[in-house]
Amino acid sequence: MPILDALLAQLSATVPAARNVEDLTRPLLEMLGTVTGLESTYFTTIDLTAGRQTVLLARNVGSMTIPEGLTVDWSDTLCKRALDEGRMATTDVGACWGDSDAARQLGIQTYVSAPVRGDDGELLGTLCAASGTTRPIAPETESLLRLFSSLIGQNLQRERLVADLRAANEQLTTYALTDALTGLPNRRALFDEVQRQLQRAARDGSCVLVGGIDLDGFKAINDELGHQRGDEFLRQIAQRLSLELRGSDMLGRIGGDEFVVVGPGLALGQWPATGLVIDQGEALIAARTLEQRATLATVGRFELDGRTLQYAGASVGVVAINPVGATAEDALHQADERMYEIKRARRRAAPAPSIAALQAAD
Repeated sequence: MPILDALLAQLSATVPAARNVEDLTRPLLEMLGTVTGLESTYFTTIDLTAGRQTVLLARNVGSMTIPEGLTVDWSDTLCKRALDEGRMATTDVGACWGDSDAARQLGIQTYVSAPVRGDDGELLGTLCAASGTTRPIAPETESLLRLFSSLIGQNLQRERLVADLRAANEQLTTYALTDALTGLPNRRALFDEVQRQLQRAARDGSCVLVGGIDLDGFKAINDELGHQRGDEFLRQIAQRLSLELRGSDMLGRIGGDEFVVVGPGLALGQWPATGLVIDQGEALIAARTLEQRATLATVGRFELDGRTLQYAGASVGVVAINPVGATAEDALHQADERMYEIKRARRRAAPAPSIAALQAAD
């Protein structure tokens, strides 16, 4: 069978089976080497913005080696010179481009190349073959280069499109689960995390800590200092809470001035709880400890765009949830109940703070 017929048969098997650009290109480099008889065949990518060309994939069988990962200045490459002059091949690189440092360092004497372009004509890379000695160039070489470079361009563009779509999808997912103001997980993400924690705890025989956080006096801050400062206050509260909580906890904002924290609790051990809320033993101690830490994190001075706020702290209620049979809605409801219990106690102990009481002298 003539060599071209054999190559076409190999090509018809290679293209459908290729899962990515590398799966396609490596066999093409082997075929190109068979047709041209040149020592090195290689595929490069080009970053025109940075002015760099990188050898992504290469096949070397002789004394001359084009290493994968080699990056060179695009302005000095044979590929650019060949494109600029419309010359695909030469058997005397020294005579054509004797001032090329890249060619001289690599010892290239015979050279052929074709641009790899996207559907819109964008230059993505080059497909090349080279040798350190003078070798004849078969008549079918240029046609084969054009065919191979076209196949690689189509696959490279498709691969980049898939990567772009995947990145865009991940970004959309992030947006869908993130509170835009604070960057914290939003209500949907918190519900998912509470349910996941409950399922894990049910398997492990442990409890889940769930806390509700409500910023007392926030309406006065918003009304008297302005919504811009109110938003900055929310961001700073989120930062302080995030720094104070455990690495295993998730803090999120469920809207307005309400936040939720959820995290793993202790093993149930000698307290085989039957109710939804565990109000005894080490589980209760862990809930109260987290409650106190979160409360203290919200107390203190806040610098809000030229105004100073001395804040007395949020109402925080944390409960230890028995995961058996519990739902995320159940757990969050119990955390809310505990938080409002704390809020009522704070109101009995002191009247609701006004902005004058909250705010230090400017």
